[in-house]
Amino acid sequence: MKWALLFLGLVTLSECMIRLPLMKTKSLRANLQEKGLLEEFLKKYPYDLASKYSMYAQTFNEPMANIMDIEYVAVITLGTPPQSFKVLLDTGSSNLWVPSIYCSSQACSNHQKFNPSLSSTYSALNTALQVAYGTGSMTGFLAYDTLTISGVADPNQMFGLSETEPGTFLYYSPFDGILGLAYPSISASGATPVFDNMMNQGLVTEDVFAFYLSRGGTSGSVVTFGGYETAYYTGQVNWIPVTVQGYWQIAMENVMINGQVVACSQGCGAIVDSGTSLIAGPPSEISYIQQLIGAQLYNNDYYITCGNIPNMPDVTFTLNGIQYTLPASAYVRQMNGYCTSGFQGMNLPSANGGLWILGDVFIREYYAIFDRGNNMVGLASAV
Repeated sequence: MKWALLFLGLVTLSECMIRLPLMKTKSLRANLQEKGLLEEFLKKYPYDLASKYSMYAQTFNEPMANIMDIEYVAVITLGTPPQSFKVLLDTGSSNLWVPSIYCSSQACSNHQKFNPSLSSTYSALNTALQVAYGTGSMTGFLAYDTLTISGVADPNQMFGLSETEPGTFLYYSPFDGILGLAYPSISASGATPVFDNMMNQGLVTEDVFAFYLSRGGTSGSVVTFGGYETAYYTGQVNWIPVTVQGYWQIAMENVMINGQVVACSQGCGAIVDSGTSLIAGPPSEISYIQQLIGAQLYNNDYYITCGNIPNMPDVTFTLNGIQYTLPASAYVRQMNGYCTSGFQGMNLPSANGGLWILGDVFIREYYAIFDRGNNMVGLASAV
């Protein structure tokens, strides 16, 4: 009887958590490089990471360069019967949107498009949706339908259907749409974010989700909804309070190289963002870090001699009294014989002490747990 109860407990625990595998795909950067378009892209669309963070930027703007190194996508379905989409799971935004059959933009021509007429559970809303990009705006409208994640149905999920998508370069993007996982306060048009709807529907017993990004190969990465899993980290989880409930923003004490503070010396804010591949910070401080690691600016990107990686210094971030260290192998991006820095400048003067973004470069090294119930971010060394 005792073993039966134990087994039942394990089954119940398993059913409490929804595991959504992430696929590691070819990034926009890699696709553009293969097509001989990368240099043109970098000249035409320089990095402007600050414009994504509308709580601090003067306009809401999702610059295309922010997504050029994104490699991790997930498959979800919408509608009844289900229509499949590859989406970027983004803790730095709050809306779910996918292309629709009403979109005639070039970026929609080679991506999956949602067809409302094929879904028996579809319900339209008379609410416009607009998300601005560095090259124009994604425009569309909101609707309701059933979202299915790893076989679990999330009914009456509000989502956006695009009618126009900006620029020609999104044609080469590895994902169809975006699934935002930040707080509802930054959701465009007041749409209810996916995780909020999951909580409201009672689909998760814990108001927690977690990211594990594998360092190599195309498989092994996963997002867990409803809890977190000990198999993906070693040591203990260190919990950090969320300071601003919009993005997943926390407080950072400093950034160090070789034991010396090189940035954020008086403390600053940091956003843990799965939708940005880089680590970003104030331009002057990032420029100093680029100098210390030996990165050279060329064509709006910072290049590194690949052979120097074993001799490059660690970079350490202090969060809630705990030091999180990135070796050069983590913050240098290697592709087709070229090596570039995983650091980029970002100017948000309205944020006290400057603002940093801890993107996928950081999350690959540290298992990231997002606790909406307690408004905390948990970090532990990833396996």
